[in-house]
Amino acid sequence: MNEKVVMVSNGYERIDGRNAYKSGIKRLTLGAPMLEENKKMQIAAQIWKNDIDGELILAQELPIHQIFDLIIFLSQTLLYFKEAYRLPLLYDPEKPLVERVGVQGDVLSVEVCVDNQNINEDIKAFAQSLNDLGELIGERKRVLNRILEELELY
Repeated sequence: MNEKVVMVSNGYERIDGRNAYKSGIKRLTLGAPMLEENKKMQIAAQIWKNDIDGELILAQELPIHQIFDLIIFLSQTLLYFKEAYRLPLLYDPEKPLVERVGVQGDVLSVEVCVDNQNINEDIKAFAQSLNDLGELIGERKRVLNRILEELELY
């Protein structure tokens, strides 16, 4: 189970957002990929849970570039919703594209999902949820900001 694991964060269930102290996620790790589908990658992040016998099992694995892509996607979304209140529907149906982020010679597009038939209601609920999660998100943004600033120094 620990083969190829280099970094570990045990006790994740204690800090897992609103699931803190009752989360099924027990551990986060970084190391060589364990799943066959990720073997081409050099480093992956793993999420571990307990099985019915209490043994740790790999629940999910993402290559680290996908984690960064998710962070970029989430960050652009958070930036968008800081100003979305200015739009009557929280988005412009004629221009659902929020941002195009250049990555690896192409773009990661961030856009409002106008294919969702209930987008007008769902986007309001989403915006409210972001607001409700403010203390969880805010603390993590501050920590991430501090770490990213430290990385810039190297």
